[in-house]
Parts: sequence; structure tokens; C-alpha cells
Amino acid sequence: MPEKLKPAPVAYENPAFLNSPDGRILRILAEYQEPLARFRREQIQDTVVFFGSARFHAGDAARKNLAAVEHGKERAPEALKRARTAVDTARYYEDARRLAFLLTEWSIQIPARRRRFVVTTGGGPGIMEAANRGAHEAGGKTIGLNINLPFEQFPNPYVTPSLNFEFHYFFMRKFWFAYLAKALVIFPGGFGTIDELFEILTLAQTDKLAKKILVVIYGSEYWHQIMNFQAFVDAGTISPEDLNLFKFVDTPEDAFTFLRDGLTEYHLGGSPKKEKEEVLPEIAKTRP
Repeated sequence: MPEKLKPAPVAYENPAFLNSPDGRILRILAEYQEPLARFRREQIQDTVVFFGSARFHAGDAARKNLAAVEHGKERAPEALKRARTAVDTARYYEDARRLAFLLTEWSIQIPARRRRFVVTTGGGPGIMEAANRGAHEAGGKTIGLNINLPFEQFPNPYVTPSLNFEFHYFFMRKFWFAYLAKALVIFPGGFGTIDELFEILTLAQTDKLAKKILVVIYGSEYWHQIMNFQAFVDAGTISPEDLNLFKFVDTPEDAFTFLRDGLTEYHLGGSPKKEKEEVLPEIAKTRP
């Protein structure tokens, strides 16, 4: 007679199934529902998202490294060049830190039941760390949407612990970057930064956003070297008015003034284009 069988694990407690190709849809849904539950619990209504290079360092760290290279026994030209470049680009780190501080200092004084315009990043180093750091120093909560990568990217220490997320799927991470955002701040960066910028610009250009998202491109000197936006217009690939979808700024104070005024106009004092989604608990009823 066969031995009595043990109860099989229920599907949602079966690691073999959950980690299999057949369990993919559940993993995707988990990366939607779990952040949603946490954002509700933390009373997050909307965000301002910072993007930029993960390779920039704080000013003091960059200068300390340059001094070490200059006084080292082996002053390799390439190492010296990298160290000097790091000191130069450290200004972007410090500017992101300053802007996040100003924005958070302002936003936490807004009388509201939910937290408004919470500084959000990819949760890693560089510009991400700088923005989370500035928001933390201003006394606000700050979000980190990290991603599981082949090379480890650990959360920076300035992310609010209860708002520290880890994603497997890039598209679910992108969803949460875009869905709650009322503004996007693009600091100098590489492929990933450009990808995020053009994704939002495409959604805005094609009227696929149910809200007004302000787009700030920080550091005109850098970006004008990287791409020529006017060339798109000259070639007829975008309309002249598409250049109004974003604004170049070069100081934290100018960026803050633009963001504060725009966020107030469109999301605090009423907007010419009324938003279709405002309250997070209704998130499932509206399009991203």
C-alpha cells in the first residue's frame, strides 16, 4: 500500500513554482502591488525624480582622491586624468544635493494629508546618492527604487528605510518612476539617464500622460555637447513646440524656482489641464 502523502505546498508558498517561468506573472504583479501597499502606508502622494550618473562623487571625496593620486608613488597619467575629471564633475553631485535639499525643505511645509513631491532616485551612488542625501538633510522622506544588476548596486545610506525598494524587472521600476512623478530632474549621465529622459519626453509628446510632468535638464554645457535638440527640429523629426517640453537650468536655485512655481501652478493651485489622477488609492483605476 502506498505511503500516505504529505500535503503539497500551496502554490503561493512553493518557491519552485514562484521562481519558474510560469510564476513570472506573479512576480511582476508583486513588483506592482508591494510598492503600492508601501506607498499607501507611507502616505506618498507624488514624487520628483532625479536621474544622473552613478559615477559622480561628492566634492570632498573627489578632492581627497585627487590628492592621493598626486602624491602617490605612481602618478599614472590616466589615473590623474580620471581623478581631475572626478573633481570637476563633483559639482553636479553637490548641485543635486543642494536642489534636493531646497525642494524637500519647501515640500514638507505644504499643508497636505499626504506627502507631496518626495525626492526619488534609483537608490544607488552618484547623483542618486546626492539627491537622497539632500532630501535626508532637509528632514524629509526620500525614495530609492533600486534594481538587481549583475554588478552589485547597493542602496545608498540616505534612502528612507521604509521606502527602500529592490526590483528585478526594469519595466516595473520604470513604471514607479513615472507613475507618481510630477517632475523629472535630469543631471548629466549616460545611457540610462538618456533612456529615462526620452521615455518621459515621448509620453509627453504623444499625450500619454494623465498629468503634467515638469522636465528639468540640468547642466546645459554638458548636454549641449551630448546632443543637439535643435537639430531634431531642423530635420523635421520633432515639432518646434516640442522644445517646450523641457527646460535647461544651470544652478540649483534656478531649478528650484522653476520646479516650485510649476508644481504650485499645476499641482497645488490648479492647472490649465486638470489632472485625471491625484490620489494614490485610486491608482488602479487610471492609466499610467
